[in-house]
Amino acid sequence: PRLFAAGRSARAAMSGLLAAPAWPGAPRVVEADYLLPERVLLGERPARAQLVERTFSPLLAAGGELLETVETYLACGRVLEATARALFVHANTVRYRLGRVGDLLGYDPTSPREAHILAIGIALGRLSASEKRFRRTTRGDV
Repeated sequence: PRLFAAGRSARAAMSGLLAAPAWPGAPRVVEADYLLPERVLLGERPARAQLVERTFSPLLAAGGELLETVETYLACGRVLEATARALFVHANTVRYRLGRVGDLLGYDPTSPREAHILAIGIALGRLSASEKRFRRTTRGDV
């Protein structure tokens, strides 16, 4: 919408071009935003912040059950019944919660690619929170 955003967009596109080989199954034309996990692996800080902002932060803000459900679902190998057993809920409850995650984030946890994006985003969010706590404790701000 603004001229100054063109530089940011061009940097994202170039980063996406560099990151695309890390996802061999990527479509011929893929948005740079869909390559956020790969761009993070390249060390791109804006991609890291963007991925956390799009995945972990909204899940955290939505309350514990959605974040816990996604994390458990991923840890259980994306198996609904195993997730339900681990959470002590019905499999339909897991389906419902995963649907809510999809509605909230625009990423479907049952899709292999989007589950990968969510897993990376959640891990980065946890790391960011841990880094912030560490910085506070080393400065004596506890």
